[in-house]
Amino acid sequence: MVTIVVRDNNVEQGLRVLKRKMQKDGLMRELRMRKFYEKPSEKKKRKMEECIRRTRKNRRKRLSTEGY
Repeated sequence: MVTIVVRDNNVEQGLRVLKRKMQKDGLMRELRMRKFYEKPSEKKKRKMEECIRRTRKNRRKRLSTEGY
């Protein structure tokens, strides 16, 4: 559960903090994903692509730091 404390009746700042926390937790992405039905085959394909993307990113990061 996300809790936001609004100080000095500054609702706009509270909304910004809420959006940032929701995005960091991945809630915004999950809400967008659940908006429409996703077939199991499409879900499997998407998860595989995310895995490949994550692996490539980690490999690039390791290459830049370790050099091999």
